[in-house]
Amino acid sequence: MSAQIFKTIQKAASTMAYNSFVYNWSLKGAVADHLLVKPVDPWPGDAEAARALCGGAFTIDHDVLDPHGHWEPAVASPIWISHMHGFTWLRDLRALGGDHARKVARSMIESWALNYKTWSETAWAPGVTGERAAMWIALFEFFGVSADDDFQDLYFESLTKQARHLSRILPGDAYGLELLKGVKGLLYAGLAFEGYEAWAEQALDILKDEIKVQILGDGAHISRSPAQLLDALMILLDIRSALNSAAYPCPESLQHAIDKMGPALRFFRYSDKHFALFNGAQEAPVKGEDLVDCVLGQANVRGKGLQSLPCAGYERVSMGRTVLLFDGGKAPPYPHEREAHAAPLAFELCHGKERIFVSCGTHPTSEDWRDSLRSTAAHSAVTLDHRNAYEIGAGGHFMRRTKDIDIIREENKDAALLEGSHDGYVSVNGMTHRRRLFLSDGGHDLRGEDLFTSNIGKPIEALGRPVDVAVRFHIHPRVQVSLVKDDEEALLRLPNGIGWRFSFSAGHLALEDSIYLGQGAHPRKTKQLVIYGQITEDTAKIKWALHREG
Repeated sequence: MSAQIFKTIQKAASTMAYNSFVYNWSLKGAVADHLLVKPVDPWPGDAEAARALCGGAFTIDHDVLDPHGHWEPAVASPIWISHMHGFTWLRDLRALGGDHARKVARSMIESWALNYKTWSETAWAPGVTGERAAMWIALFEFFGVSADDDFQDLYFESLTKQARHLSRILPGDAYGLELLKGVKGLLYAGLAFEGYEAWAEQALDILKDEIKVQILGDGAHISRSPAQLLDALMILLDIRSALNSAAYPCPESLQHAIDKMGPALRFFRYSDKHFALFNGAQEAPVKGEDLVDCVLGQANVRGKGLQSLPCAGYERVSMGRTVLLFDGGKAPPYPHEREAHAAPLAFELCHGKERIFVSCGTHPTSEDWRDSLRSTAAHSAVTLDHRNAYEIGAGGHFMRRTKDIDIIREENKDAALLEGSHDGYVSVNGMTHRRRLFLSDGGHDLRGEDLFTSNIGKPIEALGRPVDVAVRFHIHPRVQVSLVKDDEEALLRLPNGIGWRFSFSAGHLALEDSIYLGQGAHPRKTKQLVIYGQITEDTAKIKWALHREG
């Protein structure tokens, strides 16, 4: 707690310093007047989003915000503010093309530069500033070559000040993707501006340290999020490309990280080429599989896919046309767990290109939705006493988490067993949860077992009450489900007509409403199967199974 208080005081002092006349005056100095290096930005844009932007509205994954000409509208969440000020939407204007799109790009850059001549806490945040600087440099050929001298003078003056600010504040208290974005912007400026090679060296020094922190030994990102892994890999690929453009040596640690991250990213894709919905990921970015395929191509991912990410704690079982993904990892360390989900031992199941059991997903723009969907109950996982397996604090960080989590994998050509346990509930009700998943019969037979063991004797005696259990199975909206045999079983039917039968051994089965935010910003109605029960002894067990019909 004392460290957090110190950081709060330090941030307040920094804000006062950056917001002073002296600091803003100190950002002035020699101004670059041309770009030595113009890195290529290979990522696709969205022409439809650009058309909305030409009409004054910003778009994120089909969610639309009209700021009415303001850069910080009161109705905008921090996600929207970062998107607006990060200028990644310049890719959309480039995708649209034409003189009008170029004029809109120049007009908005000019507006920003005039409105933010001095430091602003939101607009000049390290990650936002780095992202904006990189986009201004990489897409200059699109919007800047044909611009008049007045625009270019304003552009270079603002860009130089932003880069100078990045050099002074990095790494500071930035972490995760925000720090990588800041590093990328500083590196681009150091390569593009004559005489500022020291900025590039500073950026590379920070990057070498951050790769050790953020990129795990198996190539996963420290956040354990497929979405953040995608963003981090794109940043590192851009940095490598920029170094090559400048004939600058690429650090061995950078290339090694890229080589690991590509296969790890592919690990999270199902047969539909979209992601599993773990830890803040949706199925696909708005550009869909085209973007991800482009990233994997740039990373030169080849060979057989991975079946385990041991450092991140994920396991993947592929049998026949069935794919099972299992989250058996610990929560990310502070502060990288800010957007992580409280869902130890959650799993997802696909057959062919059809998803059966899923997580609820996340939202591209709403922080309220994001926070709600971090809960244990929003996953195909287990809750005890209607609580999260990890306690999510007011600031979004975990106040209670697992200390121990173990995972075991055994398999042969005919079957695979995954087994994991966690102690996230021990401090709440003294219970350890162990889950076993057994897949066989060519992927047509899945059997599960959730075992609960008390560390404090019989719960009914130690707590004075039973412990409530809910084992949840969220179902993809494309799957039809109904209860049969007096609610003792459930039938699931996939869009292709294939049927699956769900059964269980203890408790009672309910079919309840759920939501799915696997794509875009609009929740889809769906269903969930829930096995409810109570633990009254020092051990308890719930078995369940899913068999393909016919």
